[in-house]
Amino acid sequence: MCGITREAVHALFLVNIGLQLCDGLATYHGVHRGMPEANPLLHASITQWGVGGALVGWKGLAGGLLLFLRLVPSRVLAVKALTLTATVYLCFSLLPWLAVFLPRWVG
Repeated sequence: MCGITREAVHALFLVNIGLQLCDGLATYHGVHRGMPEANPLLHASITQWGVGGALVGWKGLAGGLLLFLRLVPSRVLAVKALTLTATVYLCFSLLPWLAVFLPRWVG
């Protein structure tokens, strides 16, 4: 095939799941500490369903979509899609939450 192994696709899938879990935990702790949620869709869902319900719902949906990407027959497409999603979550979720929490942990 194209030189991309199933293990590489699976590893990227696990990285994405880990990023989702980190984002969910950071969001949960951040909102409970009075920090606003920047994502308007998630913010509206938190208002309707509470923090836990909104996070379980949206993270469950994200996990299902990641599983779909994991199972895409084209490994090249799967790697590209999973790399893109990991990059987006790293830039727009993990790094912003680290910027919020890191000064509190260090200081």
